[in-house]
Amino acid sequence: MSNEDLLSVDYEIFGRVQGVFFRKYTQAEGKKLGLVGWVQNTGAGTVRGQLQGPRIKVKEMQEWLKSTGSPKSHITKAEFKNEKTVDSLEHSSFNIVK
Repeated sequence: MSNEDLLSVDYEIFGRVQGVFFRKYTQAEGKKLGLVGWVQNTGAGTVRGQLQGPRIKVKEMQEWLKSTGSPKSHITKAEFKNEKTVDSLEHSSFNIVK
């Protein structure tokens, strides 16, 4: 496996992550890193989504989701599931899902 591999990973972020522009900042950070995917609020008060892109950039984004988030957010836990390499990106941009 190389850093050029395309990675896909699902995530769910726990803590104070709704009503603090978490989705907007996640979308902006994802785009800045050149990733595609989506982000949405859940009924359980968490934020979940999917990231796809070069392995090294996905890892950077995972760190950001775990430790940074939006300025007013308070992240208590970040879960990453279904990590796999993909042959091509399944999304064309990084979207906020309502």
